Amino acid sequence: MASVFKIALVGNPNTGKSTLFNLLTGLNQKIGNFPGITVDKKVGYCKLSNQQQAEIIDLPGTYSLYPKSRDESIVFQVLADKSNSSHPDLVILVADTTNLRRNLLLYSQVADLGLPVMLVLNMTDMAKKEGLTVNIDLLAKRLGIQVVAISARSNIGLEELKQAIVNSTSIPTQLQGADVHVLAPEAIDKAKALLATENDYFALQLLHQHQTLDFLSAEQHKTLDGIKAAADFESSKQQGAETIARYRYLSTVLSGVIEDTGAKRKFIFSDKLDAILTNRFWGFIIFIAILFFIFNSIFSWSSYPMELIEGSFAWLTNYGHQHLPDGILTNLFLDGILAGLGGVMIFIPQIAILFAFISVLEDTGYMARVTFMMDKVMRKFGLSGKSVVPMIGSLACAVPSIMSARNIESWKDRIITIMVSPLVSCSARLPVYTLLISLIIPNKHVFGFINLQGLTLMGMYVISILAAVLVAFVMKFLIKAKEKSYFIMELPVYRMPRWKNVIFTMYEKSKTFVFEAGKVIIAISIILWVLATYGPPKRMEQIEKKYAQIEASKDSIQVSTLERDKAAERLENSYAGILGQTIEPVIKPLGFDWKIGIALITSFAAREAFVGTMATIYSVEGGDAQTGTIRAKMLAAKDANTGLQIFTFATGFSLMLFYAFAMQCMSTVAVVFRETKSWKWPLIQIVYMTGMAYVASLIAYQLLK
Repeated sequence: MASVFKIALVGNPNTGKSTLFNLLTGLNQKIGNFPGITVDKKVGYCKLSNQQQAEIIDLPGTYSLYPKSRDESIVFQVLADKSNSSHPDLVILVADTTNLRRNLLLYSQVADLGLPVMLVLNMTDMAKKEGLTVNIDLLAKRLGIQVVAISARSNIGLEELKQAIVNSTSIPTQLQGADVHVLAPEAIDKAKALLATENDYFALQLLHQHQTLDFLSAEQHKTLDGIKAAADFESSKQQGAETIARYRYLSTVLSGVIEDTGAKRKFIFSDKLDAILTNRFWGFIIFIAILFFIFNSIFSWSSYPMELIEGSFAWLTNYGHQHLPDGILTNLFLDGILAGLGGVMIFIPQIAILFAFISVLEDTGYMARVTFMMDKVMRKFGLSGKSVVPMIGSLACAVPSIMSARNIESWKDRIITIMVSPLVSCSARLPVYTLLISLIIPNKHVFGFINLQGLTLMGMYVISILAAVLVAFVMKFLIKAKEKSYFIMELPVYRMPRWKNVIFTMYEKSKTFVFEAGKVIIAISIILWVLATYGPPKRMEQIEKKYAQIEASKDSIQVSTLERDKAAERLENSYAGILGQTIEPVIKPLGFDWKIGIALITSFAAREAFVGTMATIYSVEGGDAQTGTIRAKMLAAKDANTGLQIFTFATGFSLMLFYAFAMQCMSTVAVVFRETKSWKWPLIQIVYMTGMAYVASLIAYQLLK
């Protein structure tokens, strides 16, 4: 069987590399990890014009082959190690046409490694608007490679690129760039002899960063260290000299290639907009207004589809109880699996709306401005501007956000970011907030347009962000480090969002939520149904005898509520009920009963399990006599001792605070362990977050009850 043709996409951040990857691969892609290191590996497959299939590898964005983070170090490892499973047959260097000189620095480094290279000039439509024209043929002649002009956002030039890939050769054709041999001739010659290579730049790169490469033997590492010491090889000075030599070379390459017609540049509009959106005062006001609009929309726009989904599941449950034969399997399916699944599916509209807004903010370039704007504020609390990216990303999910903290160079900043990111309310908390807010906050509008429930939802997100910042401030003094952090970021030009990409993101994230959360919910629902249906045999026999006597007595009052009372008592004496009552004394001061206690336990697998658990618990408790929606059941729930409503404002708010702060996500615990290589940090995280949750809920309930 012939091997698959492998193509690596390489480029600076914000050059449209990932957009091109999505265009080439469509839905035919997957995400894993590079062998031996926890860095995302995006791989997809593309059919070329000759029906040949190519494997496309999207490497992390980097400005040069000299890494400043774990993500960036992957680029050289993949390109340099021929035994690496991702080592490409062809490298496509994606460059921003509006900033070609800077982008070609990375190209010249990659080209000098001696791999077959193709240059793709992206954003050509934007360059044209800015009055820039590039002589493609002259550039291709001077570099000695194929150069293809495209616009990934506008889907222009894709077929030409595929044809160029088909016409590519396995033999490198690029002309020699800067002469790096003169930088350290003695050290390079010795390294070449050791590594059995004729490539000067490959030898130079290994002298610079061999310590981070695992494909070299211990003896080779030791010898390279000896070569550097003998030649007085200083890496930082050599890198500086190389950069100067490369820019000198690129000046000759680009001479006469780029023509500036003097057209009005788009940057003028971008700069004027930045003066407002990144303003110390107005920037924050606008950001808060945008957040308010998002959360108001989440409640307002999703109400009808949510009611439709909720009503559909209630109808299905009712229909099932009426037409399916009574028995264990029917009850398991309707009161266990279907009830738990309904608790997940109902929140699809809100999840889709949230991710649509996040996608629009990222696509327009506004999210990068928020990161820049927050840098000075974050530094006062022990974080850097780069910490904002994982924290904002945590609005969606803490797992990929914690992984993205690898881009933070400072160890201290990185650890603090990892430790506080799970405090930021993620999409898994959204179903919990939505359900509880609908129970305790009236669906009213203030001033005619401000949705009170949406305002409360925004308040919960603000509380979580403030908590993360305050915890970071405390950790700033507890975690010691000598290194100083810095923040360098390129602000992309404002662009219109790609609506196709927004819709694709909504679909992908909603699908991920349903399948990932759904698997956990269904598993928990089945286990929970069993635990809530069965209990110690002696207790269950006594309950059956008790209600058999009541039925035989023909007491009209008792018989009318027989099924409901029997189901409630069976639940209370089930294994789940016993478990909930065991922890009830601990959670009673927070306003929680034993049923909520069961939900708290199951939620430590995944926060969104709260909704499925409550749906299952109240379905089991209600028996056949109560087949309303989960919200109706929870709203009607009464305390058996006092007869008062369980989900009061005090209880609901206390419960939301608990979910806002508690570390109820095993996936997050696992990824923190994987990123820190120690159980110390995830254990500290579990203890401090659970402690915060308990104290905050205790104070809130005791003050509000």
